[in-house]
Amino acid sequence: MAIVIIGAGIVGCALADELTLRGRTDVTVLEQGPLFSTGGSSSHAPGLVFQTNPSRTMARLARYTVEKLTELGCFDAVGSLEVATTPERLRELHRRHGFATAWGIAAEVLGPDACRGLYPLLGEVLGGLHVPSDGLARAVDAGEAQARRAIARGARFRPHQRVVAIERTGGRVTGVRTDDATYPADIVVSCAGFWGPAVGALAGVPVPLLPMAHQYARTTTLPGPLPTPILRHQDRDLYFRSHGDRLGIGSYLHRPMPVELTELAEGPQPSMLAYTPDDFAESWTAATELLPALAGGAVAEGFNGVFSFTADGFPLLGESREVRGFWTAEAVWVTHSAGVARAMAEWLIDGRPGVDLHECDLNRFDVSQLSPAYVRERSVRSFVEVYDIIHPLDPPSVRDLRVSPFHTRQRELGAVFGEAAGWERPLWYEANADLPRTDAPRDEWSARHWSPIAAAEARATRERVALYDMTPLTRLEVTGPLSFLQGLSSNDLDRPVGTVVYTLLLDTGGGIRSDVTVARLAEDRFQVGVNGPLDLDWLLRRAPAGVVIRDITGATCCVGVWGPLARELIAPLADIDVSHTAFGYFKARRAHLGQVPVTMLRLSYVGELGWEVYTTAELGLRLWDTLWEAGAALGVVAGGRAAFNSLRLEKGYRAWGTDMTAEDDPYEAGLGFAVRLDRGDFVGRAALLDRRAPARLLTCLVLEDEGCVPMGREPVYADGKPAGFVTSAAYGHTVGAAIAYAWLPAEVAVPGTAVQIGFFDRLLRARVAAEPLFDPKHERIRR
Repeated sequence: MAIVIIGAGIVGCALADELTLRGRTDVTVLEQGPLFSTGGSSSHAPGLVFQTNPSRTMARLARYTVEKLTELGCFDAVGSLEVATTPERLRELHRRHGFATAWGIAAEVLGPDACRGLYPLLGEVLGGLHVPSDGLARAVDAGEAQARRAIARGARFRPHQRVVAIERTGGRVTGVRTDDATYPADIVVSCAGFWGPAVGALAGVPVPLLPMAHQYARTTTLPGPLPTPILRHQDRDLYFRSHGDRLGIGSYLHRPMPVELTELAEGPQPSMLAYTPDDFAESWTAATELLPALAGGAVAEGFNGVFSFTADGFPLLGESREVRGFWTAEAVWVTHSAGVARAMAEWLIDGRPGVDLHECDLNRFDVSQLSPAYVRERSVRSFVEVYDIIHPLDPPSVRDLRVSPFHTRQRELGAVFGEAAGWERPLWYEANADLPRTDAPRDEWSARHWSPIAAAEARATRERVALYDMTPLTRLEVTGPLSFLQGLSSNDLDRPVGTVVYTLLLDTGGGIRSDVTVARLAEDRFQVGVNGPLDLDWLLRRAPAGVVIRDITGATCCVGVWGPLARELIAPLADIDVSHTAFGYFKARRAHLGQVPVTMLRLSYVGELGWEVYTTAELGLRLWDTLWEAGAALGVVAGGRAAFNSLRLEKGYRAWGTDMTAEDDPYEAGLGFAVRLDRGDFVGRAALLDRRAPARLLTCLVLEDEGCVPMGREPVYADGKPAGFVTSAAYGHTVGAAIAYAWLPAEVAVPGTAVQIGFFDRLLRARVAAEPLFDPKHERIRR
């Protein structure tokens, strides 16, 4: 297999090293500039490596990068210090300490005096986060060191080779053409950095990133010796590192500076643009306020360096579906370079990466999120917010991109919207403010983008009936023989027409790629409820001739009608018998509700009697109005995502991508019931046959401390030591306590075991509980 890598920056060099390490030596690396200071971002990167990240995946990629570059002698573990000058930032540093602890990175929150002891130039600070294993990567040296190892194993590096075409035949890459030569290729990997969109265009593949300039300056000589740790002042969007007797200052405080590739000058360092001192003026003032010793110095030199930014701040990794064999490893910073390279090499050779990459997958975006205008606005926001305190539910800058047919009625009910995958999703409805509810104390952080109205909506769902807009959940229509889906599913789909099956899509290692519902609407026609574009991508790549897969999400809509009075609402409207005997749980039927033709699935994500009701988008408003008018006498309410999340956790329903990923198998995740090993072969079956008893389990925790609700990604302690991390959490309004799900060692995941959850600077008492917490016999949904 001939592999051509485009770009000999640190990512391309690292990938060549990781591939040849695994025995793939037919590797050619093409670089438009010289080796190894290529003129891209790696050539001017300041090299600061901060491993702590809200994302477990990104932290693990950074950890491996530190380990590998240390082994190569290209990393100086000088330690890092992130300082707080406001109470809000100090709280955020405690939260970041929780991330570090959850992901296995040693860290400590320091007081003001300890901060100054570590970094004597500091002025007034409230505290700081110290990570001893962070430090400085010498990016060009690291790239060359990895390239030399790859060359020794047989890889070829070709400088001054500007790529002018990606050759393709039948939807597959066949080679790369430069000004001088043509290089045959079975696999092409674009590691071109901010030139990625231009390389992607040669292949006809969108690479949704935005090149942006970021200022970096060096001071005049300062009295020494200067502190060696790398320093970050996120309250003012600054970072610092020493260069001998001078200090380097990087800034995100200035205005966003998108860069057009056509405007880059020729020369040895095209990514180093002219320094604009006016843009740096505020940054210099902020720097001197933090480090008073700078007042006697000045900026000696600087530049505006070009880096890559994406809409969600994550890299772009993976293979294009439209052009097979064309892969990208773009928008990767030095911090994550070696980790990304290892994961990419595993993916290319073994068919699956060793870490979950769904956050980084090139194919994670809906087509509506790929427009240049969308990518630009969201990427600019990523730049502006790079050091901001970001709440998990903070909405993005692009709004009202995708709305359901019920949007007008939701606004009339005072919906407060959040956003996911471009969809506007009601969090709660102000119209429900006066409904009965039981209030519970709640901390300021978890109370953001939340309202006590959610408690009223949850109670109304448990006691009467509620309508939930489920339109944003991705729906696919699959037409073709059953054998296609059966071979990809862990459960048995060979059921009669009118049956719905909950099943898992596993990878070859038995990891959970997704959990889906499959409704058999005809012998060869299925409606598949999936988790997003990655599931569509997974199915399309594997669909043989005779199988047709359509994304019908935008053409349809869905209302979840759930609650003990759901049948009383539906029955008078339906032209079919909706009794439990005639329309049982996990069954599907075509019907009319009033004048609206619908497909009804007897499912419930909240643990109550009810249906998912689907119709076409143009009939959506009529469907909502029909249900709303019929439900008025029953006290129907509209329910939002805040209530929904509370109700699902009371029932122990998992959320893929949050509670479990491809790194987890079904038995660890408590989903073994969705696996049928005795019904024939399917993807992942062989790996599951060899599994031993799980060493770790997704575990239900009930908090004993009132007033605080975790948000996910907090560390969990057992016997005073870090033992795992929280995935999902919410206040359970029915059970009267906060609930968290967490990955814990099997010996800890025993009902009754006491644990603690790290929440900012507190430890919250919790206890392992048997699940589900609500209606453990599932009687309410099966009647």
